[in-house]
Amino acid sequence: MFDPFTGETIVDGTVRTHSAAVQLGLEPPRFCTQCGRRMIVQIAPDGWWARCSRHGTVDSVMSEQR
Repeated sequence: MFDPFTGETIVDGTVRTHSAAVQLGLEPPRFCTQCGRRMIVQIAPDGWWARCSRHGTVDSVMSEQR
């Protein structure tokens, strides 16, 4: 597992504290949680999407359903 905002490996479930924008859900993920690769991110007025070349796309609609 990789941190979606820093790309760092998550060890023992420990994640660094993120910025206020991340905590409020305003910042899209920048790294794939499965492989740690940098993703292509597109931000629009009504949401965002991020695409990993290996693992597909995640968007703000999917993120809000969690």
